[in-house]
Amino acid sequence: MSKIKSKKGIQEQVTLDGLLTIGKNDEGLHLADFQCCEDVEMERFAGIFKVQGMHDGNLYMEEKPKRIRNKPIYRQDNSSLSLGRNGVYYFVFTLPKEQVAELPEKLVRQANEVAAKMAFKK
Repeated sequence: MSKIKSKKGIQEQVTLDGLLTIGKNDEGLHLADFQCCEDVEMERFAGIFKVQGMHDGNLYMEEKPKRIRNKPIYRQDNSSLSLGRNGVYYFVFTLPKEQVAELPEKLVRQANEVAAKMAFKK
């Protein structure tokens, strides 16, 4: 948690007075702006949050943990194989829509190459 420097000293959590504006943008997505009315100095932060706006006007925010990406074991032009932290192997294949005619051949070839590498690895 960020340390916040206020008139009361350095704190890990502080209650701030201010003005909260809640609305929607042109696409219908919710916006919330908070303007603090106190003299505080705190560390800047950005992240992905779970936000709940309640009927009574209360707003609750909780930061989600950062996504941990799996490092690929094998990587090819359109695919990769990785081992997840849950012990599951993931084979991911992506191809632009314009190349859909090549999908069967590329998918089979790249999947067979990865399977052969894994068989050789054991």
